[in-house]
Amino acid sequence: MRTAVPILYEDKAVIALDKPAGLVAVPVKGSRTPSALDLVPGAFVVHRIDRFTSGVLLFAKTERDREVLVRQFLEHTPVRQYLAVVRGHVRQEEGTLAHYLRKQGQHQRLSQEGEKDAARAELRYAVERTFRGATLLRVTLVTGLQNQIRVQFSAIGHPVIGDRKYHPKEAEERRIDRVALHAARLEFAHPRTGRRVVVESDPPADFRNLLRAL
Repeated sequence: MRTAVPILYEDKAVIALDKPAGLVAVPVKGSRTPSALDLVPGAFVVHRIDRFTSGVLLFAKTERDREVLVRQFLEHTPVRQYLAVVRGHVRQEEGTLAHYLRKQGQHQRLSQEGEKDAARAELRYAVERTFRGATLLRVTLVTGLQNQIRVQFSAIGHPVIGDRKYHPKEAEERRIDRVALHAARLEFAHPRTGRRVVVESDPPADFRNLLRAL
């Protein structure tokens, strides 16, 4: 399969793209906006990453392969790691965040355990580097809710730089024009062989430029 974006990994069962920020993962209903799925005709969606997040995006080449992979994601067995640049200094070098979130429209809102439609969100993080007024984190998802990283770090007072969806003031950020979030690593069991597959993506130029500017 030929695409307009780099292919990070491909075999007879799966294909992983290095999705640029701004490209939606799958077609939006009622919109003609191009999507990553359009670049791999005949492929099947396995998981999604946010439109303005860059990095590893996985598709399956057959429905059977998709079923096997989706089951893994539902069981939270793949390792999904992101790089995130957040406001402020995260004091603990590593830790775990756990919240309950409830979707309202296109946003996730903090909720409480037991509330209607509340879902548990959990992640682990480690500090990669500290800057003046910002921290680069490596985040590993335990669950995989929409906007989870953005909402959970916002909840502890460290919003992701450029996240104007949850922090309108971030529209004033000039060093990067999107959310500073990059899907850097994905590990999963191959749907046919069971062997461990590791796919990695280096941060794109805008993400690296932000780090240099901090």
